[in-house]
Amino acid sequence: MADPRLIAALDLPAIADAEAMTARLGDAVSHYKIGLQLLPVGGMALAAALKSRGHEVFLDFKLHDIPATVEKATRSITGAGADLLTVHAEPPVMRAAHEGRKGSDLKLLGVTVLTAYDDAMLAEMGYAMGARELVMRRVGQALDCGMDGVVASPQEAAEIRARYGDGFLIVTPGVRPAGADMGDQKRVATPAEALKAGASHLVVGRPITAAPDPRAAALEIAGEMAG
Repeated sequence: MADPRLIAALDLPAIADAEAMTARLGDAVSHYKIGLQLLPVGGMALAAALKSRGHEVFLDFKLHDIPATVEKATRSITGAGADLLTVHAEPPVMRAAHEGRKGSDLKLLGVTVLTAYDDAMLAEMGYAMGARELVMRRVGQALDCGMDGVVASPQEAAEIRARYGDGFLIVTPGVRPAGADMGDQKRVATPAEALKAGASHLVVGRPITAAPDPRAAALEIAGEMAG
């Protein structure tokens, strides 16, 4: 039985590639992430197809626009029947998404600080806060705006739980099995470390999809999570 806390990221160039990957993974994965790479080439149709086959679907679209547009986009997205949707953790954006998802079962996640960003990159963008301080500020804002959870790196999960308690989701990208290449991620942890820190779901992409045997890689990660 697949662990629904493990979300396999279908960060692949075409729907055919994503469908082939889900076939290779079989019963090793029950929860999939669809991001911006697949959105313009049929990502919403793929989401609906995965849901029809009994999978959970995380739409990692990171909505960020004027509130009226975010509200309308969120309302449109509810039609796919997806389980999770990301929006940037800025209060006007989150409030609009909360309004747009009314009447659906869609859960909303506020994206705090992208795991590819570190303090130097934030400073370059003009932020006076470092990554950790900005994450904590945005978690509080996300919960105030009615988000069901946040996206944050494993390195911040423990402090988030300590400061804000349980009862909401912490979805952590930047998860790498022991010995894996970090790629472009700056703030990473192993699956066991992320869960111990308080993560509710782990997003894993290349360590699964780029593995010689993706199904075996997913099962190995699920085994580490269970242990």
